[in-house]
Amino acid sequence: MSSTRTASGRASGRNGTWRNWGGNVSARPARETTPASVDELAAAVRGAAEDGLRVKAVGAEHSFTSIAATDGVLIRPHLLTGVRSLDRDAMTVTVEAGTPLRRLNMALAREGLSLTNMGDIMEQTVAGATSTGTHGTGRDSASIAAQIRGLELVTADGSVLTCSERENPEVFAAARIGLGALGVVTAITFAVEPLFLLTAREEPMPFERVLAEFEELWAENEHFEFYWFPHTGNTNTKRNNRSAGPERPVGRFQGWLDDEFLSNGVFHAANWVGRAVPATIPTIARISSRALSARTYTDTPYKVFTSPRRVRFVEMEYAVPRAAVVEALRELRAMVERSPLRISFPVEVRTAPADDIPLSTASGRDTAYIAVHMFRGTPYRAYFTAAERIFTAHEGRPHWGKVHTRDAEYFSRAYPRFGEFTALRDRLDPDRLFLNDYLRRVLGP
Repeated sequence: MSSTRTASGRASGRNGTWRNWGGNVSARPARETTPASVDELAAAVRGAAEDGLRVKAVGAEHSFTSIAATDGVLIRPHLLTGVRSLDRDAMTVTVEAGTPLRRLNMALAREGLSLTNMGDIMEQTVAGATSTGTHGTGRDSASIAAQIRGLELVTADGSVLTCSERENPEVFAAARIGLGALGVVTAITFAVEPLFLLTAREEPMPFERVLAEFEELWAENEHFEFYWFPHTGNTNTKRNNRSAGPERPVGRFQGWLDDEFLSNGVFHAANWVGRAVPATIPTIARISSRALSARTYTDTPYKVFTSPRRVRFVEMEYAVPRAAVVEALRELRAMVERSPLRISFPVEVRTAPADDIPLSTASGRDTAYIAVHMFRGTPYRAYFTAAERIFTAHEGRPHWGKVHTRDAEYFSRAYPRFGEFTALRDRLDPDRLFLNDYLRRVLGP
């Protein structure tokens, strides 16, 4: 961020431009504010309304859509961090909205506790991650938002609303994945469980074997995912299952070699070469797909679920019915093979069980996720457009925080409870204080 903030919250500095992590979205907010309390945040919301400015909150800037972009007031919740309370009887933890997932996971581990499931990075804030539907992979355990047991948010009139299954249940149902459209989340209560161990088994596997055995691999493992390397017939698979121990983490040198040197350092260099000389990408893909060897390790959950991601990229991810994922992947591979496209990033495939959140990508159906990526600075629209055509043909639902071109008309068909969400939005934000161009497109004006 190139600007600094004055005492009044006005954006200042070289040009006051906000940019996201992927570098594909920018905005010029009229002012920024970093409230240190819920009362200060509520005052900022009321002040924006009085000044005729829209309001958006931004977390760690990891969304590839413009979901957090605004020309009004940009709220940064980075001073609203930390554990607010821990209830061992109810097995819940309440944390401030700006708390990074990394801090939450480390704090829980110190208390002998853990979330049930996680995404694959820990850089997001808890509010940003849940508001956009961040998920990992799981046969039985769903997204991070599905683990929410209570929410606190500042609504458009500046009031503070608490909600759970018992208190304001209709708001709770929708606001777990609220897209920033219902208010500014200030605290979240998560379900937790006693700390456990996961054994990860990572190994290469031919693409055709993974597709042939996909249902078996899904059914036999609590958490299954794989990465397919375009221009090759190779994948790298990962199976995570609970373990009685003992703890056997990846050795320091092996972890550096696999996760830093190969997966980040060498991979980053390879992508630079591929961007400069696209004709080299198929060869690089074949080498990359064979670089990581099989390994097995046992560790605390967040150390198994997550990995460092230092190579910047732009991403599209769609949720399709799990029964359709094999056919969709075959079509994606055929499209890449017959096109002039050169794809240097692997395709990531994960799953989630059906949940009951209105705008969850897994709402009401067992789901598989297919994520496509391109190295930052590389033209991505042709690839993403062709991939999106395949995904939408299989009733795909795009991740709210990743590149897509769908609109409210599409979502009204894709989500049976879409009208329930928009009706609640009409009630909580009738004057559209939290509107921006992205919400206008995906929810309607």
